Amino acid sequence: MNPYMSTLEEELVLEEVLTDHGKVSQIVVYNDDVNTFDWVIECFIEICNHTFEQSEQLSLLIHFKGKATVKTGAYEKLRPIKDALVDRGLSAVIETAVSE
Repeated sequence: MNPYMSTLEEELVLEEVLTDHGKVSQIVVYNDDVNTFDWVIECFIEICNHTFEQSEQLSLLIHFKGKATVKTGAYEKLRPIKDALVDRGLSAVIETAVSE
């Protein structure tokens, strides 16, 4: 166990290594002037399976920073989630970077 990383961080890194085979994909949601906080939170709970607290924090990050990563994993698993967010009117994209 790395003393500088929490167990959750280690699990996330391990999951990325095992599932992405060199590629790290993430769903990024951008701020807009259309969707309410309540709607964005509801979408994150229902589609991303986030808790209310996670969803609320992400919606605040998106509002104040302009965007936030809401989910990471294999592209194939993220695409239907991204599509569902877009279908509900959110500005979401998948970004994939090749790790070294």
